[in-house]
Amino acid sequence: MTVEKKYIWLVLLAFFFACNTGNKVAVIPVNDFFKSQDKASYRISPDGKSLSYLKLQDKKQNLFVEDIASGKIVQLTKLQEKNISFHSWVSNDELIYYKEKEGVRFQSDIFIINSEGKDERQLSSNAKARIRVLEDQLIDNKFLLVLSNQRDSTVSDVYRLNVRDGEMQIVAQNPGNITNWMTDSKGKLRMAISSDGVNETFLYRENEAQKFKAIITNNFKTTLFPVAFSENKPNIVYAVSDVNRDKNALIELDCITGKEKSVLFANDTLNVVDAQYSRRKGKMEYVVGETWKKQKHYLDDTAKLFYEKLDKLLPKTEYRVIDRDKNENVFVIRTFTDRNPGSYYLYIAATGKLKKLSDNNSAINEDQMCEMKPISYTSRDGLKINGYLTLPLNTDAKNLPLIVLPHNGPGQRNTWGYNAEVQFFANRGYAVMQINYRGSTGYGKNFYAAGFKQWGGKIQDDIDDGVKWLINQKVANPKKIAIYGSGFGGYIAMSAAIKSPQLYKCAASNSGVLNLFSYLNSIPPFLKSNLQMFYEIVGNPITEADYMSQVSPLFHADKINIPIFITQNIKDPRINTNDALRLVKELKKRNVPVTYFEKEDSHFVSKREESRQKVYSALEQFLDNNLKKK
Repeated sequence: MTVEKKYIWLVLLAFFFACNTGNKVAVIPVNDFFKSQDKASYRISPDGKSLSYLKLQDKKQNLFVEDIASGKIVQLTKLQEKNISFHSWVSNDELIYYKEKEGVRFQSDIFIINSEGKDERQLSSNAKARIRVLEDQLIDNKFLLVLSNQRDSTVSDVYRLNVRDGEMQIVAQNPGNITNWMTDSKGKLRMAISSDGVNETFLYRENEAQKFKAIITNNFKTTLFPVAFSENKPNIVYAVSDVNRDKNALIELDCITGKEKSVLFANDTLNVVDAQYSRRKGKMEYVVGETWKKQKHYLDDTAKLFYEKLDKLLPKTEYRVIDRDKNENVFVIRTFTDRNPGSYYLYIAATGKLKKLSDNNSAINEDQMCEMKPISYTSRDGLKINGYLTLPLNTDAKNLPLIVLPHNGPGQRNTWGYNAEVQFFANRGYAVMQINYRGSTGYGKNFYAAGFKQWGGKIQDDIDDGVKWLINQKVANPKKIAIYGSGFGGYIAMSAAIKSPQLYKCAASNSGVLNLFSYLNSIPPFLKSNLQMFYEIVGNPITEADYMSQVSPLFHADKINIPIFITQNIKDPRINTNDALRLVKELKKRNVPVTYFEKEDSHFVSKREESRQKVYSALEQFLDNNLKKK
């Protein structure tokens, strides 16, 4: 071999090793995926001069205010034992915030404090009641409208809270069936929505001196939710509606007649999931339609120009407006992609300047994350099912171990964007499939209703059909498939272990629903008015007890023979923790391999991180033992 040929061979050899080294994917520490945000919940003062946020400091989360012009920062709170769950500006120099107690769900005390961290006062103490702000702008410089169930734990009444002396006076008493209240742009209570559990009725009044009058009634399967009152068209509400259509549209609703007055945006193949109204301009700016990604459709030319400028400043990324000042000049923007958890930015429209505020998770390197791509297939009964597939970095889409990740429910759906669990699994070498099974929202009301009372039935078929489709595509290794989910996703995982053990090698549940009877019993008092709706979606425990027993995993432990992983928060009031303990006990009796793990979903950030670290490390080991080592 000549010296020249030897040199070329060495260069090629070095290039070969460099490429292979570059293709090797680093295993990212578990906790990097699930870190809590250092800064979160940004809000802008009405005059646009100040920015507030929650900041993690010494493992405690506290409230801070920053002067946008000078950069001066003031720490408003120094909490040690409580967590702030919500805060909001109520004037140019005053904020309110909720303190929540550890381990007590829905309990909070409301405090008011000025932007210098002075004159803090407790406005209400709710040892047993749930309270939240309905309208966060001050009325007459001293009143806030709040919702509270202090009179009756099952319903929320509207109160006028005096932030100067803490007194609360009832404004509208809930007769027992009101599930939502709505104010106009001036803070006046103008609309209410009642429910008998199956049908929703809109009630309206032109002013607060009048009584509410019913204007339209729809079955809960029909979507009709108000976006905003029109500033310049009396008795008109902009609403997202699928009344007399399958997909959501944006309409003008005449509140006197209850009739649809005009359609601002509609598309037979596109579902409207959101809409933006500008109080300053008194116009609808755009609607958001969603297929596999969300996309704006503009209704106002000035809004289009505004967002086109942002598009240029934030290329190749999705973004959402989180908050804005009263003059709509100062904005907080949140960005993200499927490979990037994103960042927060401050944008000043008058100057066109964009300033980065913080990252959602600075531990994540976008180049090490994986793409989430849309997929679709046809179920065994001919229904089109959509979802997402994420493949490990630098691998061929062939014969891969697969994690099936069904979403929670009822309703809900998987959406395109950064998902920490998905990226965690993909980084460990798994392909990840997310399926929007029938009953998922976002695909029209017919698709949504197709999932009613199909838990353990056609919903399970949709999941299994997706797995078989991926096997036929040669992407998934049929001998290395696991299923994992949370809530109703956990229910689907346990049902898969019962119904299709030949398809899945192991199954994992995170606070999963194991017993449909227990699930219905856990519905909190303030949602009891919707109980009939849950009966129609999930099942009626009185008239359909046989069906609910047949499809509740807890009662079929004798049919489970594959390894099982179960984790739950034993303090979570939404689940019956005894169900999981009973299932684990039955499985161990039969020597079925089972890993049981108790977690702590604490209000405190440091404890949550520690708990997540333990749970996902245990889950990683479980999947490794049952998929990779076999």
